[in-house]
Amino acid sequence: MKKLFVAAALVLGGFATQAATSINANDVAIVVNQEEFKEIAAEEVPKAITDALAKDYEGATLNKAYVNEAKEYKLEVTIGDQTGVLYANENGEWIQK
Repeated sequence: MKKLFVAAALVLGGFATQAATSINANDVAIVVNQEEFKEIAAEEVPKAITDALAKDYEGATLNKAYVNEAKEYKLEVTIGDQTGVLYANENGEWIQK
C-alpha cells in the first residue's frame, strides 16, 4: 500500500513540474511593425491614386495624405459624414494594412 501512495505522489508531482514551465525573458523577441508615414500635400498624391479614389469611392474628399519609403500612400478621406483611412500603392492599387 505504501508503494501505491509513493507512485501516486511521483505521478502527480510530475504533472505539477510540467505545468510550472517558466519563460526566460531573453528568449522572447518583440517585433514592432511601425511604418513611418510622412505627411504630404494633396497635390503630391500621384494621379493614378486620385483617379482610383474618384472611380472607386465616388464623392470621397481627400483630407490628408501620407507616404512612406516604400511609396505606399495613406489617405484620410471623407465620404458623406463618414471618415476613414485608405492605403494605396503608387500605381493606384488599394492595399490592406
